[in-house]
Amino acid sequence: MHHRPLSRFLLAALVASSLAACGSGGGDSSSDGGGSSTPDPTPVAPGSAVSYAAAPTLAGVAAAGAPLTRATISVVDGKGQVVGTATSHAVDGSYSLTLTTKTPTVPLMVQARGMDASGTPQVLHSAVPAMSAASAAMVANVTPLSNAVVAMSLGADPAPVFAAASSSSASLTKLGNAAAAAATFLKTLVKTQLTDLKVSNSATLDLLGDASFAANKGAQDLLIESVRTGLGTNAANGNAQLRMGNKLLPATAPEVLLDLPTAQTELLKTTGGTPASAITSTLKATTSPTGTLANLASLDDLSVALNQLIAQAPSLATVTASTLLSVYDTNDGGGKSVVAAKLQGYAAKNWQLGRFQLTGCADATVTGGLCNRVQVSALVTDTGGAVVDLFADAVSYNKSSTTGSKWNLIGNGRALGIAAYPLAFRALNADGSASTAISPNPGTGVQIEMQAQDAAGAQLLSTATVQTPGGYGIAFAYCTQALMCISSTPGATLLVPTGGIGDTALQQAAVSWLGSADMTAGAKYVATFTPSGATAAQTRNVYLRAEVLASPASTRFPTLDGLTSTAPLRASEILAGRSLAWTAWAAANPDMRLISLRTVLSDGQSNPLVTDSAVPLPPTTSFALPALALGSSFVPTSYELWLGAQDSAGRRYYTRYTLTP
Repeated sequence: MHHRPLSRFLLAALVASSLAACGSGGGDSSSDGGGSSTPDPTPVAPGSAVSYAAAPTLAGVAAAGAPLTRATISVVDGKGQVVGTATSHAVDGSYSLTLTTKTPTVPLMVQARGMDASGTPQVLHSAVPAMSAASAAMVANVTPLSNAVVAMSLGADPAPVFAAASSSSASLTKLGNAAAAAATFLKTLVKTQLTDLKVSNSATLDLLGDASFAANKGAQDLLIESVRTGLGTNAANGNAQLRMGNKLLPATAPEVLLDLPTAQTELLKTTGGTPASAITSTLKATTSPTGTLANLASLDDLSVALNQLIAQAPSLATVTASTLLSVYDTNDGGGKSVVAAKLQGYAAKNWQLGRFQLTGCADATVTGGLCNRVQVSALVTDTGGAVVDLFADAVSYNKSSTTGSKWNLIGNGRALGIAAYPLAFRALNADGSASTAISPNPGTGVQIEMQAQDAAGAQLLSTATVQTPGGYGIAFAYCTQALMCISSTPGATLLVPTGGIGDTALQQAAVSWLGSADMTAGAKYVATFTPSGATAAQTRNVYLRAEVLASPASTRFPTLDGLTSTAPLRASEILAGRSLAWTAWAAANPDMRLISLRTVLSDGQSNPLVTDSAVPLPPTTSFALPALALGSSFVPTSYELWLGAQDSAGRRYYTRYTLTP
């Protein structure tokens, strides 16, 4: 059921009233700054300035389920002027700042740039759509759902608007006019989750300015946790698109698709607007993980219990025997000993786990909204609050558990890991210029990552096949690397790797079997394999989370700082060890992070020397590449450096540098 939109003035008045009522809990209110619990009966209209006796404050929480820790918070007003910056708290994602002006223009638009608990870069937005001189303490929580509200209000991806805020005053005025109606409409898209979370009066749920919000598995936080929210492009008309779905479904295809320009047009109508007409999908509301959602409120008890275990500096035997791991079986081929060693390693370094964030469901099928193996992740930090690792596993719920947590580690139950990613590849020369040796450059395709070795380097399987959505079968074989390699010889069990993306990527220019249906969001790939020691073949479905972009922007591919025609990257520097930095690229792409760094040396006769380096987590943007040890009989004739990056939608971007001697 959809309600007719209210007039712009009434919407602004309602939002101003809500902000004034919760303002005292959202920031430091100055006694002479006009703070009051009584809303101004005539809130300032979007596009106009509001005058305060003292600079007002803004506070909130940045979260994507778990808190966005140490995220960069930036605020612009309705004229696009930067009026405040802050950094979110390392523990709870909260922030607080005082605006740099006493006369901000309505509305405020807020951006949070950081990394979530799964290691995914996030650039999210929120807004204070209405302001009044009677309320100097304002609240703007920044979450995937607030980002969806802002996107609907702008009719576009918020990030480019924010980046060009100084010339986007007209768009920002529309944000102020449409945000309240957009928030109301968004609740209709997640109505099943609201019912399951027992939100009896959704009208009181403030997705933007709730001063009581915390990333603590409360009702609003679990709403964020259970919904997969993202932005994309409608292939049919090129319009920006909001995509939403149930996060705990095995398939990742969006359930609800919303045309953002249409939504904005309808939301801005003073009467008769029908934002539901912007829904282009058959499903009009997301489904809910009903059974699991009822149990998730206690999930953080597990991280607390694990941290208590870690703080006791236990031995490996003690961790292995912990009741928190009593039901653990396997996770991508690794048993209880693997996760126990990881936790004991954290104890030895005095590291701790942050709050858990839901990332998906490891079950092949989900019945009755109940996921038995919930995939989670958490940031691991040192005593200084720096993120030093990412912990990812699967957990299960047992209401009768006596371990101190109803949730316990269980593992995903899988013999090995398999994933499919949209891929783009670009070849550069040693000076950073585009290579003309290959065409097309850049190229696109789908990367299939199939685990070939366990954590100790032992081989997990020899051969496998992957069926594309179009029905074609692709052969894979073991190639002495961590991942299986694509084979041109069906049935082969041992290959020589190249070290490049061709080992794992179905490139559109090279594989004629790869069609448009194979590169859409939610495309299903079916892997068939027989793990070592098993007698029966296993089948696993994997899904593309996002579509393959036809023409990826060159600026998205990771690049190194300082390379020029007079200062190229030389092979001798790689051999001896060299410091590498990607600062400029990282600054231009805050929704991406570097995930892989590889050198490939070949002598044209023996297997190439492939060396992978562990890439530091953001905000670090440099790495000291160690010297390479070569055997006396190995004389390289070609040198390559590969950089891999991933964006918040799960797309992979690879850059190959061909080095000069």
